[in-house]
Amino acid sequence: MRALRPSVLAMALLPLVACGKSSKTAPPGAPPGSSAAATAAKPARPTGPAEYTVIIKSTWTKTTHPYQYPPDAHFSGMIGASHNANYTIFAIGRRPTRGLERLSEEGKHSPLNEEIKAAIDQGNALMLFESGGLKNWKDSMVATVRVDPAHPLVDVVNMVAPSPDWFTGATDVDLIENGAWVARRTLMLPAYDSGGDDGTTYNAPDRDTNPKKPTTRAASRHFVISGKVKPVATVTFVRKS
Repeated sequence: MRALRPSVLAMALLPLVACGKSSKTAPPGAPPGSSAAATAAKPARPTGPAEYTVIIKSTWTKTTHPYQYPPDAHFSGMIGASHNANYTIFAIGRRPTRGLERLSEEGKHSPLNEEIKAAIDQGNALMLFESGGLKNWKDSMVATVRVDPAHPLVDVVNMVAPSPDWFTGATDVDLIENGAWVARRTLMLPAYDSGGDDGTTYNAPDRDTNPKKPTTRAASRHFVISGKVKPVATVTFVRKS
C-alpha cells in the first residue's frame, strides 16, 4: 500500500485539529477571543453600585484595657475610602504615608484626604468618607461610603488618642460575597502602630522616627493582655436599601 502524500495527510488531520480547538471555544455571549476556561474562572460580581453606612463603636475602656488607660481617651474622626486592589491606606509591613503618619500622631485628616483624592483621580479609589471624633463611648461614629464593582474594597482609620502614633481601622474590606453585595459585615479592630514615632506610652513626648518603621499591629501591654490581642473598636458596614 502506498504511503499517503504529505498534502493528503494534512487534510486528513484537519478535523482532529478543529475538534481540539472547539473544546476551548467560549460559550455563547462571551466576549470575542475569550476561552471557556477564562470565562469560567471569572468570579461573579454585582452589576451596579451600592451604598453602606459605616459605624465605628469603641470597645476600648479602662476595664478591657487597664494598663495605663488614659483619663482623656478618645478617637479622632474616621477617614476612609472605597478603592480597588491598587490602593490601600495602610498595610502591615509597609512604611506609613505622610497622611497616615499625621492621622496616627495628631488625628488630622490632612494630608491623608489629599492622598485619597489623588487615588480617586488615578481611578484607584471611588470615594472619600469621614466623620467627626468620638469621646463618649456610648455613641458611635457614622459615615456613608459608596462602592461599585470596580472599587469593592474599603479602608477606614482613626487615631487612638492620646498616643504617640497608634490608630485603629480596617484595610481591604471586600463587600462582595458570592457575587453580590453583602447586607451587613462587622469586624473587630485591633490597635496599630503606624511606625512614625518611637513613643511607648499614651502620653509619651514626641519622638519622631526617621527613617519611618513599617506599620505593625500594636503589641504592647496596652493592647495585648495575657497573650491575647484586645480589640479597641468594631466597624460595621450596613447596606442601604
